Amino acid sequence: MNAPSVRAGQAPADTLASPLLRVVNLRKSYATPQGPLPVLRGIDLSLRAGETLALMGESGSGKSTLLHLVGALDRADGGEILLDGVDIARLSENARATLRREAIGIVFQQFNLVASLTVAENLAFQARLAGRYDPIWQARLTQRLGLERLVSRYPEQLSGGQQQRVAVGRALAVRPRLLLADEPTGNLDEAAGDAVMSLTLELVAETGCAFLMVTHSLRLAARLERRETLVAGALAAS
Repeated sequence: MNAPSVRAGQAPADTLASPLLRVVNLRKSYATPQGPLPVLRGIDLSLRAGETLALMGESGSGKSTLLHLVGALDRADGGEILLDGVDIARLSENARATLRREAIGIVFQQFNLVASLTVAENLAFQARLAGRYDPIWQARLTQRLGLERLVSRYPEQLSGGQQQRVAVGRALAVRPRLLLADEPTGNLDEAAGDAVMSLTLELVAETGCAFLMVTHSLRLAARLERRETLVAGALAAS
């Protein structure tokens, strides 16, 4: 199958009428010596461009698995994941890689910065891979994230909060259609976590991307527009 038609920074004309992300009857199991272990049991979920959603639940409820499936990092056993109408499950591996580079930004709890690259190089990393490096937008991100004096440093020379700000900037450098975050403040103290979350929400609003965040924190979840809770692989009734 050809590469997906979703492109960073491009919103369809009917954005207000149609969800950017639509998850339909999503199912995923993992093999164990005792047989298949169901992790996701028929998830239905939607998210519009510019909307923010916190996904909550106990450890083992399937939150990270759902995020990885939506981020095209893993394949589901059944169901659909539609991003601007493109079914991720039907894409080839090359097309999925293109989608991740161009239309999806991902922020992990562990930062995952490249140790051998400076702050400036880490910020530009995904955008350069996607052929979407924009020096004006990078300069704006650098300024908005408070990283101007740190651009020549390496990750090991940064605090945890500074590293996570670089990770957020890297994910947003391509102006993704969808930003995913898996416990993005889990390794930070409360003050640093709040600062990172505030900056992330400001930049999400500026870019107009959809934002799906996995978190255990009720306090952080309350800052997003919507909240859903996973219980044993299914969404709890609201």
